[in-house]
Amino acid sequence: METIDQPLIPGLPDDLALRCLAMISHGYHGILETVSRRWRKLFHSAEYSNYKAREGWSGNWLFVLTGGSENQWVAYDPEADRWHPLPRIPTSHPDQEHLGFSCACVLNKFLLIGGTYGARDQVIPHQTALTTNEVFQFDPFRKEWRNIASMRTARSHFACSVVSGKVYVAGGRNTSSGGGLALAEVYNPLTDKWEDLPPLPSPQMDCIGLPYDGKFYVLTDLVGLLEQETSVVFDPSDETWLSVNDTWPFSRAMHLGIQVLDGGHICTVVDWGGSSIETRDVDNREWHHRGLIPPVILPDHPRPLEVFDYGFVALRNEIYVLGGRVLRWEESGTGKFNIVKLSTVRVCNPLSLPLRWREIRPMCEPAFGSILGCASMETRSF
Repeated sequence: METIDQPLIPGLPDDLALRCLAMISHGYHGILETVSRRWRKLFHSAEYSNYKAREGWSGNWLFVLTGGSENQWVAYDPEADRWHPLPRIPTSHPDQEHLGFSCACVLNKFLLIGGTYGARDQVIPHQTALTTNEVFQFDPFRKEWRNIASMRTARSHFACSVVSGKVYVAGGRNTSSGGGLALAEVYNPLTDKWEDLPPLPSPQMDCIGLPYDGKFYVLTDLVGLLEQETSVVFDPSDETWLSVNDTWPFSRAMHLGIQVLDGGHICTVVDWGGSSIETRDVDNREWHHRGLIPPVILPDHPRPLEVFDYGFVALRNEIYVLGGRVLRWEESGTGKFNIVKLSTVRVCNPLSLPLRWREIRPMCEPAFGSILGCASMETRSF
């Protein structure tokens, strides 16, 4: 039986016990809530979340959204090696699929920005997708979503990056811009306000963002081309756009994006004829092949299978290859196949050769199959 005056941890004053429990990573909270009613009440209290926020102990997070999950995000804690679902987003479109959004982590918060909402099936033919300017913020201390200031322009499939503690967005498309958007804006999380930026030199539709060398790079989707020779770059110091000659290897799946590791190293996946890991040298900016993403072997299939529609994100100088799908061909030679949705997660350090891949705990339900979005957040103190 629990009593009202029972200490949080026997033998410790409650203030010290609170500090000890606040340092525990989020992946363990579900288990620890079963220890006692008082612990459960504490983990859901404002006292606990405010203490963690005051110390900046958000923990390390990996956020993932998969197709067919009804917009249910899940999160991974690398310290606990555990996945858990996040609360539902308080959107006004819960029954529609969310696509074309961008996500970013800034000041220990996870932001879900813009995108389109459309029907999950074709029951209603010719239904027009809704492009939104809404922004939702997930607070890792309170473990809850809330609406924050909306973008000035509704957009989807746009470039987005965090540079010097602010969120920059540019380009994309909406229902009123058939040729793409040139509009750009920046979000300041300290004031919860968006401000217009000078427009792009030309409209950019279907693009990704990259924070590099204190600048905001906008890279376009060149389907069918291996390299992009010119980058459009915004310099926040003088608020100007410029074009620079550069070379970027590209994946056919733009959601894979490009990841920046500590020390300025850049890493990406090139999936032209196999999925290979490429990194960029910090000094001479040359790209180097590091190795291949290994195929998947299903327990009931004799041949290794290439994965597609997977996610790719960096956390603590390691890269995570998440989920995806494979074509499982029938051995009868009839040409028939089944699409198998995966929840597997594979990890390696791209800067350590040869690449040593390891498989960690698979994603939890309802996350499996095609990755619609993923992002990582490392605990920061401010």
